[in-house]
Amino acid sequence: MLCGEAAFTPTPVQRPVPSLLPPAERRRCAPSVAWALAVAQEAVAQSGLDAGAFAVVFASSDGDGDIVHRLCTALATPAAAVSPTDFHNSVHNAATGYWSIGAHSQAPSTAICAYDGSFSAGLLEAACQIAIEKRPVLLVTVDLPYPPPLAPHRPVRHGFAAALALEPGAGLEVTLDGAAPDSLPLKDFEGNAAAAALLLLAALARPGEALVRLPLTERSLQVRKRG
Repeated sequence: MLCGEAAFTPTPVQRPVPSLLPPAERRRCAPSVAWALAVAQEAVAQSGLDAGAFAVVFASSDGDGDIVHRLCTALATPAAAVSPTDFHNSVHNAATGYWSIGAHSQAPSTAICAYDGSFSAGLLEAACQIAIEKRPVLLVTVDLPYPPPLAPHRPVRHGFAAALALEPGAGLEVTLDGAAPDSLPLKDFEGNAAAAALLLLAALARPGEALVRLPLTERSLQVRKRG
C-alpha cells in the first residue's frame, strides 16, 4: 500500500494485548498505551537490539480521547468523582511509564505534544538525541479518534500507531524547512497527527533516495533518505 501497489481498505482492528505488561497494568492501561506498546514491541523485536538499549520518544497530539471523555464526564457530575485509574492514565507520558515497567528499561524517555506537528517534533527530538548521545532511540507515535461529543472538535476517521527503531548512521538526514508539508499517501488518515509518519514510512518502503516534508508548526521537517 505504501508503495502504491495496492489500495488501502479500512477494516476493524482489535485492541492489542500489551503482552509485556504484568496482568494488573495490562488491565489498567488506556487504549492509546496498548497501541503504543504493541508497535514499540514490534519495532524493537525487528531491530535485534535489547529494549533497554533504546531511549524512548513518545509523540501524540491528542493523548487518549477515551480518558479525556471520562474525566470530563466525571467532572460534570455533582460529585465530580474521578476514577483513580483514569487519573493515573491521564498524564501525557503514561505510555513511556508503562513501557519502562514492561520492558524493564531505565533508559531516558520523553513525551512530546505539538498538535499537528507532533510526529515531526518527536522525530526531531529523536534525531537530536541520536546525534548528541550516539545511542539508539525508539520513536513511538499514536493518535486515536475521540468519542462523542468531543469527536467533532478533533475529527479523526481512523486511529494510527507506528514505531521506528532508529540508530546512529541509519541513513536519514533531518533539517528544518520553510516549504509546505507533503500530502499523506493514504487520504483516509488525514486529520490524524500521528499518521504524518506515513510520509516517512512510504519513503522507507520504496527503494532509492527520497525527500519528504513532514508537518511542523509554522514550517516543515525535511527528511532526506539516502540510498
